[in-house]
Amino acid sequence: MKHRLAFVLTSFLAVLTAPVLAAEDTPSDALIQPASEVDLEEFLWLNRPLVVLADTDRDPRFVEQMALIEKRASELVERDVVVITDTDPANVSSVRKQLRPRGFMLALIGKDGITYFRKPFPWDVREISASIDKMPMRQQEIRDRRN
Repeated sequence: MKHRLAFVLTSFLAVLTAPVLAAEDTPSDALIQPASEVDLEEFLWLNRPLVVLADTDRDPRFVEQMALIEKRASELVERDVVVITDTDPANVSSVRKQLRPRGFMLALIGKDGITYFRKPFPWDVREISASIDKMPMRQQEIRDRRN
């Protein structure tokens, strides 16, 4: 009987902790997607696309921005952010067509499809998160989680 109880409790704890562990182990690779493989419409009402555009993947601003994103990826995952990258201006993606960057650009698009900011320089994830947290839809999400 004791063995069954131990088995049941262990199984129960495993089921409860699996989603938490999976969320903590979310690789930044799943967070980052190339613009050539996505359409911004597919994220409407589901995710907040954070678009990082540059003329080459060796652009120092692009390299810095991606390092900042990878360093604090969990904060972006918590806010339903998907990072979309495009470093090939010769192969014009739908994302590049829509945003029309000149060199490096960082753009945040809300779940409602509205572009909330465009920056010509890298931004820390803390600043990006603060901007997201001020959005009305994010404020509603926070209120819903509290209730």
